[in-house]
Amino acid sequence: MPILAKEPDRFPDDLLASDQAKLSRWWLLYTKSRQEKQLMRQLRQLQVPHYGPQIEQRRRSPNGRIRTSYVPLFNNYVFLCGGDESRYQSICTGCVQKATEITDVEPLIYDLTQISELVDIGVPLSVEGRLQPGQQVRVKNGSFAGFEGVVIRRDQETRLLVSVRFMDQGVSVKLDDCQLEPLGSAPEPQGSDA
Repeated sequence: MPILAKEPDRFPDDLLASDQAKLSRWWLLYTKSRQEKQLMRQLRQLQVPHYGPQIEQRRRSPNGRIRTSYVPLFNNYVFLCGGDESRYQSICTGCVQKATEITDVEPLIYDLTQISELVDIGVPLSVEGRLQPGQQVRVKNGSFAGFEGVVIRRDQETRLLVSVRFMDQGVSVKLDDCQLEPLGSAPEPQGSDA
């Protein structure tokens, strides 16, 4: 049983697919510690368009019960869609430390849509904070067919990294090499002398 029911992670529900998302300005809001949900509650009340992906997290309590909570996928970050008035309203909530305008909106919406779809599938996601250059790939089959990202390898497993380019962060999901097709040539290894 969840401690609190899952709250909406965006307003409006169809934000990423709307014309408003493509035509408006976007901001990356850096929140005070553990204030992402509070900020989104206030933005929903103000009817300010925003998106802050959340994932399910299960932990065992000391008495052995499984506790389910919903936590922000990107700690301290919420994406805001709107102009200067929306940015001002978000800062007035008292939850925001910094607001940075995102100038390249089209790739941002593409990245956020992919992340939203991965969250909706419900697979375990790992947040990847340091993006390393790697092979660009597309998933050929399975439930992730059509997703594009960068392959990263960690602890003898292949993971597909779907990133938010503006933030230099992303999420990864475990896949088999046979599910992936290259989109370009592999990058040159760093530090090699020719």
